Amino acid sequence: MMISKQTLFAILLVLATSLSLGCERKEEVPSPTDPPWKPAGTEGNITGRVSFTGVDAMPAKPAMMDMSQDPACLGSGDSASDEVMTKDGKLRNVFIYVKSGLPRVSFEVPATEVVLDQKGCRFSPRVLGLQTGQTLSISNSDQTNHNVHPVPKANREWNQSQMAGQGPIRRKFTSAEELFPVKCNMHPWMLAWISVLPHPFFAVSGQDGAYTIKGLPPGEYEVVAWHEKFGARTGKALVKPNTDANLDFSFDGSATKAEGGNTGTLKMQPALVLP
Repeated sequence: MMISKQTLFAILLVLATSLSLGCERKEEVPSPTDPPWKPAGTEGNITGRVSFTGVDAMPAKPAMMDMSQDPACLGSGDSASDEVMTKDGKLRNVFIYVKSGLPRVSFEVPATEVVLDQKGCRFSPRVLGLQTGQTLSISNSDQTNHNVHPVPKANREWNQSQMAGQGPIRRKFTSAEELFPVKCNMHPWMLAWISVLPHPFFAVSGQDGAYTIKGLPPGEYEVVAWHEKFGARTGKALVKPNTDANLDFSFDGSATKAEGGNTGTLKMQPALVLP
């Protein structure tokens, strides 16, 4: 039986596509149907610091946010941008999380709420993480109205006004998703970043650049450190029973990012150097 060139091409195309899909590396994500995680008493931690070596390349004075459109926002007395916050060569608000290496188990969803406040016409904290199914509680501590507008891709986007004095807005995210922005449509300078993970192994660097990811079972892990302006850095940590594994990260300001999870190019803004 003769096979036409068109038929042969179609067969080869299907085979090539199948092989490509079969060889594609897929990250294993814990599922609710996996067996529940049970600590064995041998867990360890990953600790470290995030350094920033790009201060010399940044303007001496931090960028100032124009809050003049809302007089209530000017009362805070602080309009310095908190996009890049450094102190003594350490970088704050870096989100560090375990990317791969975890066992295929399901992790209990914490009953505690994760709080995102609006205070001084800025989001606090600026960067946060929570587990899938965990409650996010959004408060308004300002004497002005806000508009909470998360912009995820894997979860449903929503947009809700929150009046001054109004009680918390409570929402949950059902799908794991790396960092996505939260905006306030009334105050365009306001911005926060949220990561939704299927496990509890994440942290945010503090003012001294330090972080700790607690309670990991022994094993080797791929760990990602992400900053909204400078993109992502990846490292590996070997956690031994009942010990701390040290993993430091460094950002030099050479890589910038356009949106959560994707490295792009943006004009650098001045760093906010804390006293």
